[in-house]
Amino acid sequence: MMIAAVFLSVFPAIGYAQQSAAIRFPAGASNTQISGRISGRDEMLYTIGAEAGQTLSIRMNSANTAAYFNVFAPGSGPGDQALAIGSMTDPLNEWSGRLSASGNYTIQVYLYRNAARRGESAAFDLDVSVKGRRLARVEGDFADGLAGGPDFLQVSVVGDDTLNLRARPSAGAKILTRLVDGQNVRNMGCRMSEGGRWCHVGTIDSRFKGWASGAYLIEGSAPENKSQAPLHSRGPERVHFAAGTSGATLHGTLAPGDSRRYALNIRNGQDLVVEVRHRGNPISYQIFNPDQSFLLDQVSSDLPYRGQVWQTGDHVIEVINRTNGTVNYTVVFGVD
Repeated sequence: MMIAAVFLSVFPAIGYAQQSAAIRFPAGASNTQISGRISGRDEMLYTIGAEAGQTLSIRMNSANTAAYFNVFAPGSGPGDQALAIGSMTDPLNEWSGRLSASGNYTIQVYLYRNAARRGESAAFDLDVSVKGRRLARVEGDFADGLAGGPDFLQVSVVGDDTLNLRARPSAGAKILTRLVDGQNVRNMGCRMSEGGRWCHVGTIDSRFKGWASGAYLIEGSAPENKSQAPLHSRGPERVHFAAGTSGATLHGTLAPGDSRRYALNIRNGQDLVVEVRHRGNPISYQIFNPDQSFLLDQVSSDLPYRGQVWQTGDHVIEVINRTNGTVNYTVVFGVD
């Protein structure tokens, strides 16, 4: 049984504890099972993203017959009218419905009033699936923004973390590149997939287009000038070797958050050597194959690279400064 990743945060309330969790399906899956436990007047609130036209199915199993679930449409929750009430479904605690709106649905798991007053506990398993094709057009826009939304989005991650830009809206899809905190990207529309919001975005220079998790994107803005442009904003600098040599050494300077790319034409089977030298805190670099897949995923400049390439054409080495200060560096290239 595949278990989804669940991210918890606790919100204290008067007289009871209310926990909130986001359900995400494993990469490529449309269903999952999660387990939990509630006691007394405590309750669990699970959110799951789905789109109009899809079918949301929920089944809960618990040895305590006083444990039930309710389902709420996007924008509503406990205290509002429920879309489904587990204590009234047939069979009990099983429900399936075709959705008329896109957004985050809330599943509330709780103990019936008398059992809650007695301080009973209930362990439970919750089976959740979202199946069926999404409509061609997003229906029922909501606060997070699927249809429409801002022209630009901005990456919001912690510290030196990066956001994967993938070929499809799936955590298992091929990584095209990585986006950094504060980077602005063009918004080409968001959809729900694997239980969460994914946005189709493109880098400002149009070099990369793909899908990124909407959980790490906020409203952004177009760069006002070149100095504010995100990574990948500069075209690659062609690296030339002097006659009779098989290597080159280049020097550069990078402002905080900036990057520079270098292109070398290499044949399948040749060995590539890259070494990035610097002073102070390490910077990082990554290497792309001619088809824009990764030859080398992003690594620290403390680690030199030597390896055989398997494609013919321009290989791009991107040097990246994620520090808070301007960095002078030297990059050494070699091809054998």
